[in-house]
Amino acid sequence: MAQRLGRSFGWLWSAFAASTVGTWLGFGAFPLIAIQVLDAGPAAVSALAAAGLAVGAMLALPLGPWVERQRKKPVMIATDVIRFAALLSIPVTFGFGLLTYTQLLAVSVLGAAANIAFTSASGAYLKSIVRPDQLLVANGRFESTTWTATAVGPTLGGAAVSLLGPVVTVIANAVGFLLSALGVGMIREREPRPARETGPRLRGADLLEGWRFILADRELRPLFVNTVTVNALIMAAEPLLAVLLLGDLGWAPWQYGLAFGLPCVGGFVGAQLAPRLAARHGRRRVLLASGVLRALWPVGLFFVLPGTAGVVLVIAVELALITCMGVFNPLFATERLERVPADRVGRVLVAWNVTGVGAIAVLTALWGVLAAATDVRVAIGIAGVLLLATPLSLPRTGPRTPAGGPREPSLTALR
Repeated sequence: MAQRLGRSFGWLWSAFAASTVGTWLGFGAFPLIAIQVLDAGPAAVSALAAAGLAVGAMLALPLGPWVERQRKKPVMIATDVIRFAALLSIPVTFGFGLLTYTQLLAVSVLGAAANIAFTSASGAYLKSIVRPDQLLVANGRFESTTWTATAVGPTLGGAAVSLLGPVVTVIANAVGFLLSALGVGMIREREPRPARETGPRLRGADLLEGWRFILADRELRPLFVNTVTVNALIMAAEPLLAVLLLGDLGWAPWQYGLAFGLPCVGGFVGAQLAPRLAARHGRRRVLLASGVLRALWPVGLFFVLPGTAGVVLVIAVELALITCMGVFNPLFATERLERVPADRVGRVLVAWNVTGVGAIAVLTALWGVLAAATDVRVAIGIAGVLLLATPLSLPRTGPRTPAGGPREPSLTALR
């Protein structure tokens, strides 16, 4: 498990860690600024989140074919610098008393589009700097870093906001992207020129190629449906859970932070276990088992109660859910990268991310309407019940040849 992946991966991992820590330090900063600085109401705060994701995803749509035609390292550095500059504009205008809701919305949109472009480029770049048999270990390290930052970032960020004001974590988020750009820039391994860089100009059909590839692949298609649906249902219930716990049940903020920070340790543990479980039981079996298990727990949030019993229940449910996700996510990310040829990774990842972000925005809005028409607890319960059906969409057959040609060797094949 202590496998060395090379200096280039080390710098890429460091860059990922810097941006991830910055992002989680700044978690919730935009809604906080909108409420405390701009006196925005609930509708405006919800619109800030949903519109930023949806419009950013639409702007990112043409980036898939474009990313494939470029060297990935400059794309990653450029998107980091763009996110740094956009975020830094907020404390600057705040300092001069010029910050507006429109600026927050614009930065949110730009950040969402840049995030998708960076993720697409970095996925393709990872395939070029590590061997196929190292992908699972690499993705496991990324996953461990994510959950570690998730566990500590919001708590430290909340303390910083209490001491230094509402925009301080935005500065930390911006600095994280700047450090990420510097880390990627330290990679000295020469990147080959993409085969399609001098191809024909962007056509309308190119925008759909990512989805065509996903839907034509018998392994990727069910994974696509499953991951998009599961993530959207979980995220749609997230703001309603905050309303239920902090509002209806009267939880203290520290209880809320503890209930969602402590279980993130399970994500770190799950990511560390993923390669070992795959080596012992087979990657496909562990992928399916963790994919099924992660869907079973959220329905338990319907039964949450006030007081200590409720805190313990939420911690138990979130710990089980996040541990399963920590196992599933690196296995899924590795399977996806292995099945997509290098010259299509950009389009496939953009299509995947655009769909995921759009689904989260739509379901978040729909679940808000559902909660208003019924009850917050009922809406959370419905999301949990629907999640119980999502394992039916997981692939059940053995690995097949990808739609784009012969697949690269997997960990299972190399054993």
